[in-house]
Parts: sequence; C-alpha cells; structure tokens
Amino acid sequence: MSKTIELNIEGMTCAACSARIEKVLNRMDGVDATVNLPLETARIAVPDELDEQAIIDKIKKVGYGATIKSAPHEKVQDRRMLYRFFIAALLSLPLLLSMVSHIPNSPVHLTFLMNPWLQFALATPVQFIIGAPFYVGAYKSLRSGSTNMDVLVALGTSAAYFYSVAEMLIHPVMPNLYFETSAILITLVLLGKVLEDRAKQQTTGAIKSLLSLQATDAVVLDNGTERTVAIDQIQPGMQIVVKPGQKIPMDGMILSGDAYLDESMLTGEPLPAHKGADDTVIGGTLNTNGNLLIEATKVGQETMLANIIRVVEQAQTEKAPIQRQADRISGIFVPIVVAIALITLGAWWLTTGSFAEAIRPAIAVLVIACPCALGLATPTSIMVGTGKGAEHGVLFKGGAQLESLQHVDAVVFDKTGTLTVGRPVVVETFGNEQALDFAAAIEKKSEHPLAHAITEERDVVFDIEQFQVDAGRGVSGMILGRNILVGSERMMRDQQFDVPDWSSAGATFVYVAVDGHVEAGYAIRDELKPTTKQVIAQIQQTKAVYLLTGDRKDVALNLATELGIPTDHVFADVLPIEKADHIKALQDAGHRVAMVGDGINDAPALATADVGIALGSGTDVALEAADVTLLGHDLQQVATAIRLSEQTMKNIRQNLFFALAYNTIGIPVAFLGLLAPWLAGAAMAFSSVSVVTNALRLKRTPLTKGGTHS
Repeated sequence: MSKTIELNIEGMTCAACSARIEKVLNRMDGVDATVNLPLETARIAVPDELDEQAIIDKIKKVGYGATIKSAPHEKVQDRRMLYRFFIAALLSLPLLLSMVSHIPNSPVHLTFLMNPWLQFALATPVQFIIGAPFYVGAYKSLRSGSTNMDVLVALGTSAAYFYSVAEMLIHPVMPNLYFETSAILITLVLLGKVLEDRAKQQTTGAIKSLLSLQATDAVVLDNGTERTVAIDQIQPGMQIVVKPGQKIPMDGMILSGDAYLDESMLTGEPLPAHKGADDTVIGGTLNTNGNLLIEATKVGQETMLANIIRVVEQAQTEKAPIQRQADRISGIFVPIVVAIALITLGAWWLTTGSFAEAIRPAIAVLVIACPCALGLATPTSIMVGTGKGAEHGVLFKGGAQLESLQHVDAVVFDKTGTLTVGRPVVVETFGNEQALDFAAAIEKKSEHPLAHAITEERDVVFDIEQFQVDAGRGVSGMILGRNILVGSERMMRDQQFDVPDWSSAGATFVYVAVDGHVEAGYAIRDELKPTTKQVIAQIQQTKAVYLLTGDRKDVALNLATELGIPTDHVFADVLPIEKADHIKALQDAGHRVAMVGDGINDAPALATADVGIALGSGTDVALEAADVTLLGHDLQQVATAIRLSEQTMKNIRQNLFFALAYNTIGIPVAFLGLLAPWLAGAAMAFSSVSVVTNALRLKRTPLTKGGTHS
C-alpha cells in the first residue's frame, strides 16, 4: 500500500533543481515523485511504511528545504527577493553610469566613478551579500553532484569580479575592470526573478478564486441559541444557520427554510438554484435570499469545494509527458553550457592572447544559456490552462489528461443526462390501467430516471414482494400474488414474451408484463439540452462523434438523425457493462477515444476510454474516477475542455520553441563575442519572463470558436 504526501519546496531556482530532487527521490524504493517548479511544491507517492521525515531529510540532503503542505498553496510575492533587487539596483547604478562614461561621445562624464576602489566598494556587497544565495545554491547543487542556474550565475559573476580584483591589484593605474559586469548581472537576474515571481502569482488565479469561496466562520444553533464559531470547529451533525448574503460554510442538508443559492463558481450555472427542505447544499455557494437551517454532513477537507481545490492543485502539480521531455533536456543542459563556456574562454584566449578579451564572451555564454525558460515553458502553461478550466467548471485530473485530450479523434456520448436533460417524462401510455398501476407501484423502489418519470405520471401504492433489479434492463416483483416485470424490450424478449408493436416518435418504451404477458407500456421521452445540437456540430468539425446508449435502436437512430450523427456511429440497446467493449473496439480500430458520460453508470466506459469525461457531476466518484470532470450541466463544457486542451498544448509548443530557439541563437552569438555579459543577463531574465507572460495569454484565449465561453 502507498500514500501520497505533498510538500512545499524551498530553494529551487531552475528546472535543473526540480529535476535533481525528482531524480534523488525516485531512486528510493517505491517512491514516485513529481516536483512543480513554478508552484514550488512536490507530490510524492511513498510506501505506507516510509516515514515522511525520511523524504524531507532526503530533500534537505541535496540542498533544498521541504515542509509538509498543510493547506492549499497560494503563490505570494517573495519580498526578500524584492528587497535584494532594490539594494542591488541602488549599488549597481553608479557602476552602470561608469560604463556609460566609457562610451565615446557619451553625454555622461562621471570620471570619479571609474575609481577602482569605489567600484570595488560598490560591487563587493552585491557580489557577496546580495549574491550570497547564488553561492549557497551553487555549493549545495555541486555537493549533491548536479548543476543548476546558481552554478552558472556564481561562475559568471565570480569570474568577472575576481578578475577585476586581480587587475586592480596588479595594474593599479590602468586596470581592466569588470565590476559593473558582475554587479549588473546579479541585479538583472534578480529583476528577472522578481518579474517572473510576480507573473507566476497570476498563474494560480484559479486556486485563489476557489479559496476565496470558503467561509471563515459559521453560525451554529446550539440548544436554541445561535453562536458564531470558526469554520474549522464545525463537526458533522451540527445545525448551521445561514442568512441572506452569507456563504454556505460546508456541505449539508437543509432542515428548514428555502432560498435561491448562487452556485455559479462551482457548477457554471448562471442562474441561482432554488433549494428547500431535504435538498443538499454545497459549501462555498452563496445564499442570495431566505433563511436556512442546515445540518452539516461534510466539513473541512471532505467538502466538495475542498475536493475541487485538491483536483486543481493535483492537475497543476502532475506533469504532462511533454514536460518530462523538457526536464530531461534541462537536466543535462548546465554541464554542457559550462563546457561551452570553457571552450569559449580557451578559443578567445588563444586567438587574442588576452585573458581580458576572453573572459567577456565566456561569461556571456554562461549567463545567457541558463535553462530557466525551458524549465518554465510547460508547467506555467499547464497551471494557467488547468486554472482557466476550473474557472469554467472543467477539472482536469492532471497535465497528462490535458495533453491527451488534444489527440482525441473520436468523441463518444452517452444519451440520457448527457445529450438530454436527464429528466424524462411520460408522453403516452398503452394497455390496461391496472398493469400501468402495477408498474408505477413497483418503480417506486427503483432509482432509474425512467422510473421517476413513471412514478411522477401516476402515484399508486401496492404491497410489493420479492422486488429485484436487473441492472440496465428493468425491475420485477410480486403484487397481489401476480408476477410483474417492468423493463426494456430487450428484457421482454429475453423472457420470450411477445412485444406489442406500439410506436411513438423518438420515445423510449418501458413495457409491463403481468404473469408472462406484456399488457401495458409507457412511452417516455427525454428532451435534448439547449446546447446539444450546437456542440455536436462544433465537435464534428474536427472529430468523429458517436452515440452509445442503452436505449432502443429506433430511438437512438431518431436522435442521431436529429443531431446529424451518422447512423453507423450509433450503438444502441447496450448494457452498461457492454459500453466499455464498444470503446475498446473503436480503440482497436485506431481511434483515440473520449467518452462523455455521467461519471457513475458509465464508469467502465469512462475508465476504458483514452480520456473519460464525467459530465454534470461534482460527486466524489466522478472527481476520483474521471480524467476530466465537468461541474455544470451545459454540454458546451465538453467543447470547452477540448478547446482548452488544444490551446494549452499550442501555448506549450510556443514556449518550448521560444526557449530552445533563444538558447540555440544566444549561445553562438555569445561565443562570437557579439553579446556583452550584462546584455546576456538581461536577455536571460527576459526569456523567463516572456515564457510566463506567454502562458498567461491563455487567460484571454477564447474557449469557443468565434467567442468566449461564459
């Protein structure tokens, strides 16, 4: 047996750091670790017998901090880094002005700033106080047998600084100084980190929005007296008073009162839903009017909102396959860069005979080649994509599912409750009234949607004996000593009963057999959802659409014709257990299949599909079982999920291309001496910020062709 622990990680600076932690942890028996660089978290599956402290100690041993994550992670600005940047900028500004003074015909002539000892005094605190974390990070990285961004920055700036010190001491009159190079490099790297950190905060907007839904306290009714308690003090069974304008503090059931609740953030439904006695309510939703007395059923980390937050965080932490490829490149990148920098140093020294001439391009190579942008390219897009999905009621289980959905070429839809509203009604009855009454009485014991339609049509009561359910077919029982079967045509034919030739356009029939003879029947129809036709047409532009239903073939074909689904794409009269077989057959034919169902009855098919999409469900079952869970009932969310997958992966490819192209172009330019070290530092900072900024563009990308989804 295994368990999952989540940690906050401190001290990571680039993809090489996260890759190193993963590599070390995954060498441990039974451990499967995933480290998220932008979120600075780790999700680790470990054997039950392995102590959490052993994992933390292992991480600390390779030079990073780790603590147990006890609450949802919310990225905040690192103020210490901000202060370090401002101090570094203040000290580096005179050095920058001294560099400008060197330029021919420069309007700035501050010759006193060229004093070696003044430059030494300005550069030293930047190098060893402001820049101390780079040395610490480099030491820890090298001690653990790896290299990261800190190594590159420490090497590059130290080379410039110590060469300047040597020049100042050996040639005190006309020294070649590079103090401005080391100080400005550190300042620009910090600027890049500050901007990157600020941009990364925006990638966690979905988590912030979900966290903001949580109530902070609740009014408990205790022996007729109301008292306010903190949210973490609520226990199941407590009675909670919720007044107009207040948030529901936990999941529960209404004991008395009625009100309209705004559930839009969790379900995507724009209109408030009416709730009354015995209805369930979801923590985090808003009571817009009316007074409610609620019994708490799920509290704390057991509520639906807490489950949703966990799913979003998991999706943002788990890696897509494309990210693992980028991480492998990052893991070997830094040693290669160091080797190229040494070659650059040697080539320029041999060519020019001047170490002073050789050191500048070598430093530029070290700095510009940092793989920060490459490490951020994928996870930032995944975070924004999954976050935007959550804001639209689309929950991806992880980055792998987000990536897989773009490759799907066949989308299979369940019918009842998926394409239709899921509230079937009786439109016609056939046969004798007593048999119809028998059916209505026996269906009261069933939870099937068709049973509800029958019991709403007529309300009768009989004593029922030997009640049985034949899953996907019907029900049976004894009434007044007579054997009653109520179910599908398939159930009747399996019993060798003659089935009357009744017809009702587009309707599903439920037949009633009494003592071995079909004597009555109900014609039941379920209306299409308002957006069904539009969404099917939209998906069919790029993917094949299939209909998979347990309903009669003529009903399914009638619906398919109405929706424009080819008749050979219809699988009807299929039992729940058989749905997975049809999914497997499509896969065997070479299709990548997405199955859209209700998350419970279609569980085998959802599990078999390449991507399982549970529609209209926020249940624990759906959150755990589905690859994609849709919290609303609007079929448009299926198209939204597909579009979001396509747009996110397009964004990732843009980021990876930019990051790799930047290094591919930047390293040769720096090798040829065409790039000053401080410009290389600026370019490195810009590359990381630009990757995160490009990922943030996903927030503004329309999720439906021709407009935004609301």
